[in-house]
Amino acid sequence: MGTANRRVVQHRDDQTTVTVTRASAVVDPGSTDLFFSDYFGVEPDILARYGALDISVVADLPLFIDPFLIFQSERPEYQGLHRQVLEYLLFLRDKASAGLDPHQIANWYCFKEVKQNWLGFTAFGNRGSGLGMKFATSLHGAFGAGLSSFGEETITAGSHLEKLALIAPGVGRDNISDFTTNLIKDYLLEFTQRFALEHLHPDQRASFPVTRAAFDYVTESWQTRTYVLPLLEDDFVLLTPTDLLTRDDTWINHSDMVGRLTRLPAAIPDGQLRAQINNYLTKTLGTHPSRDEIKQASVRIINEFPELIDYYIKSREDSGDQAVAHSAARVSTTEDLLVHQVRSVIEGLIRETGFYSTVPSSYEEALSRVAMLKQFIEDKDGYRLINPGRDRRPSKEADVQLLFGLVWMGSRLDVNREVNNGRGPVDFKVSFGAADKGLVEFKLASNSQLKRNLQHQVGIYEKANDTRRSIKVIVYYTAAEQRKVEGILTDLNLSASESVVVIDARADNKPSASKAG
Repeated sequence: MGTANRRVVQHRDDQTTVTVTRASAVVDPGSTDLFFSDYFGVEPDILARYGALDISVVADLPLFIDPFLIFQSERPEYQGLHRQVLEYLLFLRDKASAGLDPHQIANWYCFKEVKQNWLGFTAFGNRGSGLGMKFATSLHGAFGAGLSSFGEETITAGSHLEKLALIAPGVGRDNISDFTTNLIKDYLLEFTQRFALEHLHPDQRASFPVTRAAFDYVTESWQTRTYVLPLLEDDFVLLTPTDLLTRDDTWINHSDMVGRLTRLPAAIPDGQLRAQINNYLTKTLGTHPSRDEIKQASVRIINEFPELIDYYIKSREDSGDQAVAHSAARVSTTEDLLVHQVRSVIEGLIRETGFYSTVPSSYEEALSRVAMLKQFIEDKDGYRLINPGRDRRPSKEADVQLLFGLVWMGSRLDVNREVNNGRGPVDFKVSFGAADKGLVEFKLASNSQLKRNLQHQVGIYEKANDTRRSIKVIVYYTAAEQRKVEGILTDLNLSASESVVVIDARADNKPSASKAG
């Protein structure tokens, strides 16, 4: 468990400075305390019985809060949370008709990411971008236009925050999850405080004043409240109920709506409207449109017939019980693979090689970490996180990079992501002092520029970062992609190169590690 030192920490909130003296848990660079249960010495079963996810305390886990799971739940406290979210959204809707200056928009719509829950897309650590002015102006504009009747729906059983993602461009699951997290932050803080008081030692927790914890509708301002929370270095940790989380996109999402667009009119009871929409779809798309054609035309069609949005939401409400089962299964798989299997890989590496006893060069450590990722994906069922099989598309490079962040635990070396030195960003730069630098670049085999990248691009990155040591990681999902990679490496005489690591993420050529004995 992390060591504890006495220190004084100041928290500044507006005009008030609160000073507390407490034990500050310091993470040992060579520590194997990778998850909350490790770091705080709590049995994982205690967290599971409490209903909380065993989060990583070194890198975000790729899970998100889905507000539909709050809406769908029969638990009274979750029904109360749903009403709480709607109350704030209705407040914003009513304010949208008035002209607001940018400062007021920022106050009511902008939120920092709640980084203390360790969920999201950050590969190293937990510092995301939050909800800035782009999100704020998009939401404010939507409430003044397409969401002006929000809260007064007659087709759906309820109102849904996710409707924003169907109307406003560029709003994805991370935005919806971050917004929901901020709107229910007081509940999550109370949830975590209760666990800390019941299960953690006094020197493992501290009192924190938390800004923007709850909204006061009388003063129309966000309040600061104080909570006793788990202590990680100079910050707190926030636990999240597992039954609010999803691994995939939110149950109601734009991509799914586009995929169902041509089938939605069948659910419209108004025969005249149904015929009108079907006629418009046929004229716009033809008889056998591709998914790309539907995607390109979807904005135009939905603007013409906004009722389709509510009928889509109703169809998702009608199958809402599937959302709960689907998310629970995906989160369980993620927990098994990212918590149990990652821990197994790292503990095995330490046991077999004494990995943390010395500090290797940046290149050597990066190569070892890539080898860990390869082992995790190929031999420990990790491929299931990025290549779920025939029912869903394989992951993009960003999700693979997120896994790389999770296997980079306990390192003494400095790791930076997306380093841009004027010639384009390289995925990761690993360094130990100014003179010892190495690069790691990820590519999917499906990338049409793969051969060109291996020939030229990494060399440009090396020159820009003043290093000649780089590792190229190539991930393939299918047999055809495997043949493509093998052909390219043969053509470039790179088949035997130590610095080119190929990872087999196919779902059709390996038994499950959990079944292999």
